[in-house]
Amino acid sequence: MVPADYMKSARKNASPARKKNRASISFPPEVYGELEKLAAAKKVSLAWIVREAAEKYLADQWPLLAERK
Repeated sequence: MVPADYMKSARKNASPARKKNRASISFPPEVYGELEKLAAAKKVSLAWIVREAAEKYLADQWPLLAERK
């Protein structure tokens, strides 16, 4: 188990480029189940699937935003 003090110092030393905002999202059980299956099949985290979907949605809705990356 990792000591709590270590985790606090690790977070403080994170580079600004790596900082991310957190969100708590609720899904209907059937949607969550499908996301879990997809993540397992792709061997990535469920969070990665959701981030990827959000980025694609933004690119589709606001193409000029995607061009600035």
